[in-house]
Amino acid sequence: MDIWTALLDILILLLAAMALGGIFDRLKQSPLLGYLLAGTLLGPNALNLLPSHEAVASIAELGVALLLFTIGLEFSWRKLRSVGPIALGGGTLQVVLTGAITTVLCITLGLNASASLAIGAAVALSSTAAVIRLLSGRAELDSMHGRDALGILLLQDIAVVPIMLMVAILSGGSGPSQVGWAIGRAIGLGILLVVALYLLLNFILPHLLNARTAARDRDIPILLAIATAIGAAWVSHALGFSPVLGAFLAGMLLAESPYATQIRADIVPLRTLFVTLFFSSIGMLANPAWAAENWYLLLGVVAAVVVGKTAITTGIVRLFRYPLGQALATGLVLAQVGEFSLVVASLAQQGQLIGPQMFNLIVAALVVTLFVTPYLVAAAPRLALVVGRRSTTCETVSGGRGGQNVSEVLSGHIVIIGFGPAGQRVAEAVMGDPELKIVVVEMTPGTADAALAYELDTYIGDATREEVLERAHVDTAVAVVVTLPDPTTARLVVQRVRALAPKAFIVVRARYHVHRWQLDVAGAHAVVDEEDQVGASIAADVLAHIESLAPDGDAAA
Repeated sequence: MDIWTALLDILILLLAAMALGGIFDRLKQSPLLGYLLAGTLLGPNALNLLPSHEAVASIAELGVALLLFTIGLEFSWRKLRSVGPIALGGGTLQVVLTGAITTVLCITLGLNASASLAIGAAVALSSTAAVIRLLSGRAELDSMHGRDALGILLLQDIAVVPIMLMVAILSGGSGPSQVGWAIGRAIGLGILLVVALYLLLNFILPHLLNARTAARDRDIPILLAIATAIGAAWVSHALGFSPVLGAFLAGMLLAESPYATQIRADIVPLRTLFVTLFFSSIGMLANPAWAAENWYLLLGVVAAVVVGKTAITTGIVRLFRYPLGQALATGLVLAQVGEFSLVVASLAQQGQLIGPQMFNLIVAALVVTLFVTPYLVAAAPRLALVVGRRSTTCETVSGGRGGQNVSEVLSGHIVIIGFGPAGQRVAEAVMGDPELKIVVVEMTPGTADAALAYELDTYIGDATREEVLERAHVDTAVAVVVTLPDPTTARLVVQRVRALAPKAFIVVRARYHVHRWQLDVAGAHAVVDEEDQVGASIAADVLAHIESLAPDGDAAA
């Protein structure tokens, strides 16, 4: 089939996705649902209006590689490390435990060990593309459960390499020596790929393309991004890895380069195209007739995946001393089968580990859980608040300056809620007055350690709960500073503080200008709008520079 027929099919698919995505958006639902439905309806298992659907699927496979490249651009190695132990420890436990439990269940149901391991590996992975897209749209990537989910997702993406290697080994029936050689070879080639990309993007290209050249020709950064993504995907595929993993690694490494900011800005329209094609192509794989015929089996599998992955992830996050509500929200966000699961299932089918029926079941579960994901992401923070109110966990950590006890009756003190960089800067400024006592309320144990380093009285608890605020004595505080980045949580905290402490002066941080009015209405006396502050700071720097260039007479005038 010629290229023009394939382009026509892509055009039809994009138009259908645009129309259905627009309808779902008007109904206040996620447009991703429209993209999935468009692919399902037009695909070979429904209306079959795309004769060259195989070509479309191939282009979509390239599209998902480019999509993961753009996601990688948002997360440098520095940002990955800043996520904390939940990424490495929590992500590893989530993949291992979910895969192991699924494997045991499959063996119990009569499947052989090799097939069970492959299915367990596929079920262990969640959807990076869907979750990040939905959290970004809801401005929840900076929320506590959003950060936890991000850390676990990034570890899952890295885990794709050993997972695919394991499935390939199971398909080949290799012996112990061959398995050891394959693992060693994969590790060596993986390290070689990362080192080569790092050297290329951070040392070689900056010399070939300097910042002045990139600024003069705006096409250069875009061409650099596309060439890097496709090249890394091809090399990764040639080395036996997933092409999407190579593209993702290239994006993360390029995020450290001087071109990263411009590339992020210029590649946004392409990202929209990649997202639409990818989710539409996933929908094309669905078989509505098979799903209708086996609806009871599909419903049971989807329920097991959603409930099981939620429970496992919740338990793991709790192991890292996070509150139950935050852990449950993280579990709900990750309770789906992801795009890499399809890659693993396809590899398992090619290796004859699973048959067509099992492949159809995995694809159907993938599509249905992706349909459910927007609702789970929307429900996660609400359910977390409900659970948080019923939870009684509030840990008091050691007292502050002067040996004062945190449980004493306080008056005229300052309460800082959220002790990230913003909260720390507030504490540093206020600590200049030795008579002014500071009490910190922080949900994350790791961040609470920073407050202890400042020798501040600290509570580890959820500030949306009245019990926690009462133990911090907000009712007698002279001021309450709320620095939480998540707008929904910040608004609820302001409302609780306003009700408990009507005389306290409440200052709150607004990460985005669009949320400022909500914080005003909630009862804050002062809202520090980050976008306004950044704009004012930039304007001041520009004006100062212009004045410095002006003649003395003009400046004086």
